[in-house]
Amino acid sequence: MSELTLTLIKLGFLAVLWLFVLSAVSVIRSDIFGTKAPSTPRPAKQGKAPAAKQKTKARKPARGVATRLQVVDGPNAGQSVPLSEGPILLGRGTDAAIRLDDDYVSTRHARFATNGEQWFVEDLGSTNGTYLGSQRITTPIPIGLGIQVRLGKTIVELQK
Repeated sequence: MSELTLTLIKLGFLAVLWLFVLSAVSVIRSDIFGTKAPSTPRPAKQGKAPAAKQKTKARKPARGVATRLQVVDGPNAGQSVPLSEGPILLGRGTDAAIRLDDDYVSTRHARFATNGEQWFVEDLGSTNGTYLGSQRITTPIPIGLGIQVRLGKTIVELQK
């Protein structure tokens, strides 16, 4: 082989090595610091009355309907978040509704969402998985009151 060919192979190998190093640093940075939250609030939609002028009557939840997501076991035991119509994100990231201090939980680990009638749990491509009992979740699974969902060493469940 000529000296030019060997030099090109060395430079190519060096470029691939630097791409690997930079991607590893990027993954570590996002795992440690999470994603950036938007710094400016979103403007309100035109045509709606301001929130202060709108009158809403708080409804009492129906019997047998979950009202909160509770951490029942693990490093964050006792934490809870009230359920609303929007999805609830669990993980180690700063954008999570319940931020878990568990080394086996990913930055964006799992999401609890509703279709208006039923609550679902969905794994967001976590490294260690999300489990319903001993079954690993790969698709959104409907869950009910008192069913325990395990994320790393943390167990959460829907409660009244």
